[in-house]
Amino acid sequence: MPLDLNTYLGIEPDALKVYSQRAEVLAANLANADTPGYQARDIDFRAALASAGSPGSPLTPVTTSPEDVTAGSAGGGLTTEQFLKYRIPLAPALDGNTVDSQMEESQFAQNTVRFQATLTFLNNRFSELSTAITGQ
Repeated sequence: MPLDLNTYLGIEPDALKVYSQRAEVLAANLANADTPGYQARDIDFRAALASAGSPGSPLTPVTTSPEDVTAGSAGGGLTTEQFLKYRIPLAPALDGNTVDSQMEESQFAQNTVRFQATLTFLNNRFSELSTAITGQ
């Protein structure tokens, strides 16, 4: 009986991609904590993962110009651009910046822990598969 690796691994590979793209967004927020007028953004993780997991509707690349490298050629095919949302500030700064450094650091740490947990889960799945193949 052939093994469908995508079915075996489940949604976790897509989750890793969304977690890594979310880390980039959170890092950009932290980098712009002192930029006047900068609006903090975050990815709607649930919507992005639900879209990635629904059959027949994978996340498709979004390009802004013909010179853009498509995600498919970069080894992905997954983009979360359409799931980026502006974060509602608890206390916006007088200069219009909505980045709360402590909240961003907390979200970044939480995202890192979730990324690592998903990576550990995938590693265990590959170990199970290796054990099934080699019998050891």
